[in-house]
Amino acid sequence: MKTTIAPDSEQTDNRGGREVSVHSGRVLLLLLMLFPLISLASGIPQDPPRWSLEIKGGSFFPKEDNWKAYYGDDKTGQFSGVIAYKFVRQFEVGIDGSYIKDEGKGLAPQQEQITGNVTLELYPLQLFALVRGVFSENQWLVPYLGAGWTRIYYEQDIHGQEKRRGAATGAHIRGGLQLLLDNIDRSTAWGFYENFGVNNSYFFLEVQRSSVEVGSDPVQLGGTSYQAGLLFEF
Repeated sequence: MKTTIAPDSEQTDNRGGREVSVHSGRVLLLLLMLFPLISLASGIPQDPPRWSLEIKGGSFFPKEDNWKAYYGDDKTGQFSGVIAYKFVRQFEVGIDGSYIKDEGKGLAPQQEQITGNVTLELYPLQLFALVRGVFSENQWLVPYLGAGWTRIYYEQDIHGQEKRRGAATGAHIRGGLQLLLDNIDRSTAWGFYENFGVNNSYFFLEVQRSSVEVGSDPVQLGGTSYQAGLLFEF
């Protein structure tokens, strides 16, 4: 009689278990090796950002009533840069520096006479505290509101006359809306983080209103600014 030896089922199951165990161990080891890369590629840094840098520009609408009579328009350009420190994600303090320039004819409104070409340059310097409505790192829109101290340095050059220089102090408020750019292009966001340490990038729109008077017969150097720009957190 031909004898057939059946395989031992218990031994077969053990071998299968050992194969599965070895395979699972290899997969687990591979995942552990890849985890740091997956975390970084997701664009979520380990530590929250503490600093931010802004570059912005737009239009400045002076509060001074006679501005248009001297410079021919009720607005001029403004360019600014800001650096701020975040105590927490929702609160920060910073410094804002701007440059404003306008040119026109030195028209004396009362005499209706042209006194020569005039160039005015303003250098606003501001210290501020700001509250941001951010509650998630992936939040698309972030509103913010702030206020602070303003000092404006000015220089006025009227043709044929001596330059006038000085400074005055006042206050300002600001508010705006930030749009998170990381959600739009994650590969670029990851490149910014890898190469420059930028955690988040925003496009924003901002309105700012300042009040700064100079002279015994007060002249208003402040006004309303409408600016757009880019903000980088790191």
